[in-house]
Amino acid sequence: MTRLHKTAAVLLVLALATPGCSRNRTIPNQIAPSQVTTLAINSYLWRAAVDTVSFAPLLQANAQNGVIITDWYANPKAPGERVKLTVAILDPDLRADAVRVSAAKQVYQNGAWVDAPVTAATVQKLEDIILTRARDLRRAAVRG
Repeated sequence: MTRLHKTAAVLLVLALATPGCSRNRTIPNQIAPSQVTTLAINSYLWRAAVDTVSFAPLLQANAQNGVIITDWYANPKAPGERVKLTVAILDPDLRADAVRVSAAKQVYQNGAWVDAPVTAATVQKLEDIILTRARDLRRAAVRG
């Protein structure tokens, strides 16, 4: 796990109290950086987003439309809370407004899952992590 992935995990622990790792990862429709000109999304942002949310099981990961949706994920250490993320890559350019994250959190109360707030700062931090990772991927590709 890279330092960036550890940072993302720690942030999720602090902000959502639902960090962790998943198994059996299959990422459909993954694209190479050279394909970015033929798609409506940025491949570096796509790869960075997949890396960042890889702690949770994926429901959908479609590079053609730039949407990643995780399933509900509950940390075994905090089984009374769960989180679900949606990431949208919106543009072929690597820029801050080309990635949008939305998060849903629920807590288990009185035998039912109840929606709980997720701070805007948490969502912004996840977007920042994805953007930083995408820039790192691009720099690495340019260096060859």
